[in-house]
Amino acid sequence: MRVLSGIQPSGTLHLGNYFGAIKQHIELQHAHEGFYFIANYHTLTTVHDAERLRTLTRDVALDYLALGLDPQKATLFRQSDVPEVTELAWILATVTGKGLLDRATSYKDKIARGILPSTGLYTYPLLMAADILIYRSDLVPVGKDQLQHIEMTQDMAASFNAAFGDVLKRPEPRLNEAAIVPGLDGQKMSKSYGNTIDIFGDAKAMKKRIMSIQTDSTPVEDPKDPETCNVFALLRLMAPAEELKEWEQRYRQGGMGYGEAKKRLVELYEAFFGARRDDRARWAARPDDVEDLLAVGGRKARDIAQEVMEDVRNASGIVTRATVR
Repeated sequence: MRVLSGIQPSGTLHLGNYFGAIKQHIELQHAHEGFYFIANYHTLTTVHDAERLRTLTRDVALDYLALGLDPQKATLFRQSDVPEVTELAWILATVTGKGLLDRATSYKDKIARGILPSTGLYTYPLLMAADILIYRSDLVPVGKDQLQHIEMTQDMAASFNAAFGDVLKRPEPRLNEAAIVPGLDGQKMSKSYGNTIDIFGDAKAMKKRIMSIQTDSTPVEDPKDPETCNVFALLRLMAPAEELKEWEQRYRQGGMGYGEAKKRLVELYEAFFGARRDDRARWAARPDDVEDLLAVGGRKARDIAQEVMEDVRNASGIVTRATVR
């Protein structure tokens, strides 16, 4: 089965990105055909600094490779290396009702956070649908907060097929098991909220951030509720199962300060991500090799996209020079 997912290079990747998406992507590469793209077209809705976007795009590739993505098993590529995706987005726009886009909760949430309400942001679901449909994807790993985008993609595929024939494949969501990852303030970890713990942040700086995670004022000697603690929520993602049971018991019996749990979280973070900093540095020292990997991935992805677009153009009556040769 073909698995498709993308990640925006809109800022430094953090634990929310890893546990919410990247971890599943790397695990799935061993069981399915994985296509993972760096969504730089999407990032233009928020990043208007050309050099920064180029740097962030490269950084996402380095992070994936350092975290274990195997280019022999999965296809890693830049969204912009497959220009056909923007062509398909326009064609989908011609069969998609405005009411469907009006109902997009992601757009409403971003506007509420102060992001400029550009046309690109409003039509974001069209480009996302094109990203999925142009590779005839079977499964799309998403969190529950992204499920609506897959449902919208299914609707757009159905609208196109109703108008022009059965051309586009209906994708299905694969819900990630990971819970929403809390940030330093207890809200969902997000670059927009400035509450992140970076995947490959400086060890001292990340220790300082982890030790600053907000907790309640329960005295050391009193029992504490692990289910409402931001630190425990992160321990749940990083600690072995047996150790987690011990922490839960210590929380509930009292006699433990939150500082102890934070210190252990620092150790777990450094043991896993710190060990991969050297791998990332080695990839960063080989920029030509990284570019070659992305170029190969882009060519493989584009070969599929061109086949799909030929079917789409033929079905919808779009003529190009290639069509009449």
